[in-house]
Amino acid sequence: MTDEFPPNTRIDRNALAVLASLPVFNDLDPGTLVAVADQLEWFCLPSGEVLFEQGAAADSLYAVTSGALGAYRSDAEGRVKLIGRIQRGETVGEGALLSGALRTATVKSIRDTELVRFSKDAFDDLVQIYPSAMLHIARLALQRLEQSQRSRNAQTLSRSFAVLSNGPAADAMTFARTLSDAIGRYGKTELFARDRARQHTSAWFNEVEARRDYVIFVADDSNSPWTRQCIAQADTLILLVDSRDEPRPWFSQALAGIEKAESQMVELVVQHRRRARPGTAQRWLKHCSARKHHHVASTQDIERLARLLTGNAVGIVLSGGGARGFAHIGVVKALREAGIPIDHCGGASIGSIIASGVAAGWRNDQLIERYRRTFVDKNPIGDYTLPLISLSSGRRVSRLLRGEVGGVDIEDLALPFFCVSADLVTSSIVVHRSGPLWRCLRASIAIPGILPPVFHGRQILVDGSAANHLPVDVMRGFGRGRVIGVDVGSTSSLASCDDVDEMSVLSRFKLIRSGSAPNILQLLLSAGSISTNRVTAANREQSDILLTPDLKGIDMLDWKAFDRAIEAGYRSTMERIDEINAAIQRDRRADLYA
Repeated sequence: MTDEFPPNTRIDRNALAVLASLPVFNDLDPGTLVAVADQLEWFCLPSGEVLFEQGAAADSLYAVTSGALGAYRSDAEGRVKLIGRIQRGETVGEGALLSGALRTATVKSIRDTELVRFSKDAFDDLVQIYPSAMLHIARLALQRLEQSQRSRNAQTLSRSFAVLSNGPAADAMTFARTLSDAIGRYGKTELFARDRARQHTSAWFNEVEARRDYVIFVADDSNSPWTRQCIAQADTLILLVDSRDEPRPWFSQALAGIEKAESQMVELVVQHRRRARPGTAQRWLKHCSARKHHHVASTQDIERLARLLTGNAVGIVLSGGGARGFAHIGVVKALREAGIPIDHCGGASIGSIIASGVAAGWRNDQLIERYRRTFVDKNPIGDYTLPLISLSSGRRVSRLLRGEVGGVDIEDLALPFFCVSADLVTSSIVVHRSGPLWRCLRASIAIPGILPPVFHGRQILVDGSAANHLPVDVMRGFGRGRVIGVDVGSTSSLASCDDVDEMSVLSRFKLIRSGSAPNILQLLLSAGSISTNRVTAANREQSDILLTPDLKGIDMLDWKAFDRAIEAGYRSTMERIDEINAAIQRDRRADLYA
């Protein structure tokens, strides 16, 4: 296109080439493109500076030519959340050219960013001469709206990473080289250390990024100009520590600004020589602003980290469903045998129990052995009590959970993990991503009426299925890649009968014992998830792959159906393994902000 510009064009041809590369303008004919370029304002927005505020009048379109922007939205309670990133070649505000509506988010620079601004007044003047420009912009705005509605990730993915080590045992260069090799499987990757790149400017690095899919910077182990440049240049900071070192504050004063910047992703990586040391991540997290953390003890762990960082990870979300949840073990077994990685996991109720074992790194035989011991050999809710709060005292299930997971915190698990419960005080979902694992699991399985709630601070926590039976949306919020949802509670196993009001106690007992009527435990377990049916339907839709094992004939309290449920989960997954593999191999990246 650049060779077809009209003669005597006043605009710099390099600027026209940049303009033509932007999706918002790349379909315009050369004459229209020159007219647009003549109305553009080119400027640089320093790192951390605000482009526009949520609620402000929208009167311009902006396109990023280098660097990156972060978009933030405030909720009703004033909490600010990162909802998206605008990278090189992407635009923000095209809808404003058509409607002039108020801004729906605050946008500011993640790092030094070069942009072009096209005002609504300039656009109005342009369409008087080139009416086709209106149609082109309208089509783009509609496409971006549709993409945002289909979007399943909370934010676009990082393309540049800075590795900063802290402590004498952490070898940033060796780690970065291994990470670069792993990330290189998903796109062209460039690695820079001080000796190679310290003389270059941010503009030079921006040009390098334009030719690469990913860039990794290795900072010095001091607060040097190169370290500060790495921090300013990166979308994501990787804080590398060794579990043998004593936790301490970070050396770089430049890191102090990250907590208030909120635009950069900060992830802690804890290296272990053999096995993870309990409590290490928790102690280091007190000294940095990382929102996520990872344990690395092998090359396989770094490969998993690469998938998580680039949005190529595979996550599984396991639903509630009582004893039917043992099918989750069969699903996990099938995925592992097929070589499909499980990079992070979460769930509700029994799903959280199974997912925690996966996150802890238990082998298939360990999952089967431990959960058989806990749920089959010993009925976890068999310690009935005077039903003032619940039918069961809850002491047995608490003791069994503590016995299986010990004093492990969620932060100690090998894989990123979450589980959900429901807070009766606020009538809201609670996502557990830190703290004692046994207590979080205990809250997630506290079936109202069957097990007592978990009282924690001002919270009264009950079974996560009461709020979100299949929390795929929670995992979607992490923006890490494909999500496999497994719903084992989608069909009812309850039997109906005639009205029992006039029946004697003996007649009722005979009906229940014969299976012709549900007992109180079955009724409570089923009633607790009715209110989440609409949420579950939405989350099933959000799953890239949805698995619903055939569990007919298996009741939610049929703990003895352990082996049958596992086999059903395994068989149903193996039947679809080719489809699952194909879905995982598809491109995971999408344009996520409109």
